[in-house]
Amino acid sequence: MRYLISGGGTGGHIFPAVSIANALKELDPQAQILFVGALGRMEMERVPQAGYKIIGLPVRGFNRAQPWKNISVLIDLLRSMRQAKQIIKDFRPDVGVGVGGYASGAAMKVAARMGVPILLQEQNGFAGVTNKLLKNDAQKICVAYEHMERFFPADKIILTGNPVRQNLLDGKRKKTDKKNLLIIGGSLGARTINEAIANGLDKLAQAGINVVWQTGKTYYKGIIDKYGAFLADNPQIEVHEFLSDMPDRYATADLVISRAGASSISELCLLGKPCILVPSPNVAEDHQTHNAMALVNKEAAVLVRDNEAADKLVDSALSLITNDDKLKELRKNILTLAQPDSARRIAEEVIRLATK
Repeated sequence: MRYLISGGGTGGHIFPAVSIANALKELDPQAQILFVGALGRMEMERVPQAGYKIIGLPVRGFNRAQPWKNISVLIDLLRSMRQAKQIIKDFRPDVGVGVGGYASGAAMKVAARMGVPILLQEQNGFAGVTNKLLKNDAQKICVAYEHMERFFPADKIILTGNPVRQNLLDGKRKKTDKKNLLIIGGSLGARTINEAIANGLDKLAQAGINVVWQTGKTYYKGIIDKYGAFLADNPQIEVHEFLSDMPDRYATADLVISRAGASSISELCLLGKPCILVPSPNVAEDHQTHNAMALVNKEAAVLVRDNEAADKLVDSALSLITNDDKLKELRKNILTLAQPDSARRIAEEVIRLATK
């Protein structure tokens, strides 16, 4: 079977796409898989690193603030659709998989017009523009949250969850005699979270807990330059640019502070981790707040809004991490939202479509 997988732009799109490809290979070792991405976006680097071929389209996002600048964007979109048509003619896919992002819109729209069955994967609790535009072209739509019939035809929806890193469940909890707080803001970091933690370092140092703080690449040097001496005197607060041993860090954490990206939330659910979510305001259609509220409404997470983090985040974390009853309740509730084996379940749906 031949599988065409398209999408990208962010890690939140790329990681599920690669996970689905890996699951397809496990279920169908002879599978031929081709990715289609957007030139200049991170998928053009990450997908080959994962061992798959990718072709880039010159597609770009529309400039909503300055619509008069979109003539060249439209020209590139038409070029991309012509190129996608040729790719599909040459590759002859049995099924197309769209995971969101600019390239997915062009490639899946053309594939559907050429009679290729389409499956979409939507990571967020508020559907992305591309997938909403493709909903009528798709045979199946795999989602991570309930109540997605607000965006998609109910008879096409399958609740599968989001694929997560396969090794996360292998983590070993480190023995400590203190509670453990893990703070993560993504590979680049989260400015608001970092500023709130930096402002609360005195409180954290005096709280009698261990802290692991991943600052992200963008902020690490500035934080070390400014707080290096303080951190040297308080070794119970670890600061890292990036954490390469996430399974162990997750396993050890009693409480996690995180952004509310789709992949992060899926990981927290699978691992049953009590968490404080600080949704990023800098994402399309505020989808991280929608992701977070899906947990908060089921008493499976605590929300601190980005504009309140400076005043509330550290105090909320210290209050929660010492409240064993509340931690137990959050752990119990978030586990009910876990969707194990998501990549495999999505891959099974893809193969089902291909073999029809």
